[in-house]
Amino acid sequence: MKKPLTLILAVLALLGQSSLFAQKTSLKDAFKDKFLMGVAVNRYQINQSNKKETDLITSQFNALTAENDMKWMHMHPKKNTFNFEQAHKLLKLAKANNMFVVGHTLVWHSQLAPWVFKTVNGDTIDNLELTHRIEKHISTIVGKYKGKIDAWDVVNEALAEDGSYRKSLFFQIGGEAFIENAFRFAHAADPDAELYYNDYNLIDAKKRDGAIRIINSLKSKNIKIDGVGVQAHWSLDEPSIEDIETAIEMYAQTGVKVMFTELDISVLPSPWNSPTADVSVRFENNPAMDPYPNGLPDSVQDQLAKRYADIFKLFNKHSDKIGRVTFWGLHDGLSWKNNFPIRGRTDYTLLFDREMKPKKAFNAVIHTVKD
Repeated sequence: MKKPLTLILAVLALLGQSSLFAQKTSLKDAFKDKFLMGVAVNRYQINQSNKKETDLITSQFNALTAENDMKWMHMHPKKNTFNFEQAHKLLKLAKANNMFVVGHTLVWHSQLAPWVFKTVNGDTIDNLELTHRIEKHISTIVGKYKGKIDAWDVVNEALAEDGSYRKSLFFQIGGEAFIENAFRFAHAADPDAELYYNDYNLIDAKKRDGAIRIINSLKSKNIKIDGVGVQAHWSLDEPSIEDIETAIEMYAQTGVKVMFTELDISVLPSPWNSPTADVSVRFENNPAMDPYPNGLPDSVQDQLAKRYADIFKLFNKHSDKIGRVTFWGLHDGLSWKNNFPIRGRTDYTLLFDREMKPKKAFNAVIHTVKD
């Protein structure tokens, strides 16, 4: 009986060591030889209002993105008014903890200041004026943080679902040249900063091909672009691991780095036939769409952990192509998916629960490196 007992004890010891490894190893340390591990932070976290949250951010991550505070409506609310307060605080937090900083985002059709496309008389501006306003916005902000902010999401969500250009006012007034101009202005303001195109659903073939078209077009004109940001607002089932891998390989073939910029995994039913992240869309809540208001069943926790493990096994396999993985929120209580696309739901999208404790998914992600 000694041999079986010895074997059982040895297995239990290994399992105990494995669990201890997951609990004591941070995300940034586990993946230090793979890619940066980032998190999007809200205004309260930038202000370091909650020490427990600050400690979790600085202990687990080595890259920071402002969730909202560096968007146009906040940083450039009026034509001749810039607000740098929150960006300064973000940099202070990052510098104190040796963290990579991503400026998010310079040109996006959403969360804009109301003056951007209007003349003083309320008419729509022409392309010349739009180009001037984009240049002033980018050169002022990027120039302000030259050598301090490491990378910029220069253009965000400029594609429609079929891979064509989104018919935003940027495009209606300026055509596809607004994208080229934005990258040129950003590079001129800080030649050393990394510059990215960022969008959602970039795993889908049509939209993926649209992003590749943008990348190749910029490169053909010798316009600097360093990476593509794939907003990974995914579910337990979609997109498939095979499709994610195909996208990684195809983006890498263009010569840019791949970033997974807004990672979260929803466990809730979707009201759509296909996933999206268009923040203007909303649906009505009902019990069928909010099945776990009082906690996530263990069986679903296991599904979420497996999903995260499968994704990170793939990321590890292609770590030579991936520059950063950023989670869109620190813990479940702060996930935007609690309110999108249906307000008031209870989702469980991230690696830390509402009490900021690591979930099974956290351990599963850590173990993809150890295994």
